This record gives sequence, structure tokens and C-alpha cells, in this order.
Amino acid sequence: MRVIVLGATSAIAEATTRLYAAEGADLLLVGRQAAKLSSIATDLTIRGAHSAETAIHDLAQTQGIEAAFGDFVRRLGGVDHVLIAYGILGEQADAERDLSIVEEIARVNFNSAAAWSLAAASELERQGRGSLVVIGSVAGDRGRRANFVYGAAKAGLAVLVEGIAHRFADHGPRAVIVKPGPTITPMTEGFDRNGPLWATASQVAAVVRRAADRGGPVVYAPWFWRYIMLTIRAMPARIFNRMNI
Repeated sequence: MRVIVLGATSAIAEATTRLYAAEGADLLLVGRQAAKLSSIATDLTIRGAHSAETAIHDLAQTQGIEAAFGDFVRRLGGVDHVLIAYGILGEQADAERDLSIVEEIARVNFNSAAAWSLAAASELERQGRGSLVVIGSVAGDRGRRANFVYGAAKAGLAVLVEGIAHRFADHGPRAVIVKPGPTITPMTEGFDRNGPLWATASQVAAVVRRAADRGGPVVYAPWFWRYIMLTIRAMPARIFNRMNI
């Protein structure tokens, strides 16, 4: 199993790579933080990975993505699974006051992630097999006052990945958008993370790893968020607008 992980220093990505390591996979970890990537690679080798290499790349930059992805594939000697797991949350209140923050949230969470997804899709389609798994969010299922800028970017990414899955239909590869609910990671530090709806990165990682092999094209993590979001999407506006969510 050869796996390219874009955004490998994210908590969900790191937890997912540990599952791949236990299977003896060959991993290429891509991100900006050289020291952290090296530390994760060493840990994964100890945990059983056949190999764990690193590549330093600013994934939010969209120039030269096709060439860069081709280099990643060549370094690994091929690819079976691609995981795209990076993103930024941003501050909704700040974004409403400063359009440059809106542009940054969109650039990282949609523009660049969409470009990497399409580059990976072209490679998987060319070889006629493999899986693309992209981390989205339940925030993209319905616009809410608390985080609609972030949610809009994630909604766009979800539609793109669903479109790739449709493009792949009957062609061999598969594409999945995984939508976690609130997750205990560094991104959510400062939130009130008590309550039964919060998941750990390891819980989400287990869903991500399964999604690479089966299910989809839309998978919720944990599973119960599918039904929570189904209810929220179906809620009439006159009721929804009274809710502080």
C-alpha cells in the first residue's frame, strides 16, 4: 500500500497514518513543518510502516500542483491512496470585517484543496485504480451564523469531490469526502469540547481509513452526524433561524 498524505501534520492525518503504518504501508508525508514531519515519519516507522518519507511543500500554493503531485508519485514509486487533510478554521467575526481573511479561508480550504484533488484524480484515473479521500466538514451542509465562511469553502470542496466520484463511476478509482463533526484537535483549542458529540482524532481516523476502501462518496465521522445533519438540512428556516448554532 502506497499512500500520499497532503497535510500530514494535522491531527486527523497523523492518526490515520498510524493505521496505515500498522499495515506496513509506504507513506509520503507532505506539509510545511519539516521538523514535525520528520518526527511523525520516525514514529510511523517504529509503528510498522515499510517506509515513511517526507516532502516539504506549501500546499496552499496552487502553482505547479500537477508537476508537484507527479513528483510525489514518482518518489513513492506509485500511489494507491491519497489523503487530503489540511485546512484552516479562521474566525467568522474577523472574516465578516476583513475580506482578505475570507480570501485566505477560501484559498486554503477550497482553491488549493480542489486543485490537489483534481491532480490526484487525474493520476488515479490514468492508472485505473486507487482512492482519493478528502477531509471536509459537517459545517458545509448548511450555512450557520457561527462559521458560514469556513462552511462555504467546505461545501464547495464536498461538491467537487462528489463530482470526482461521479466521474470515476465504473472506471475503477474511487473518491470520498469525509465530513467530521466537531473533533478534538489543535484547530478547536479554545472551544468548549465537552459533550457526547465531540470525537477524537483517532475516532475520525478510523472512519477515514475505512472510507478509503469502501463506502462513500459521502461519509460522516462519526456515523451519527449523517442523521444530525439530515435533520438540520430539513429544518424550516423559521425554526432554524431561532437556533444559536
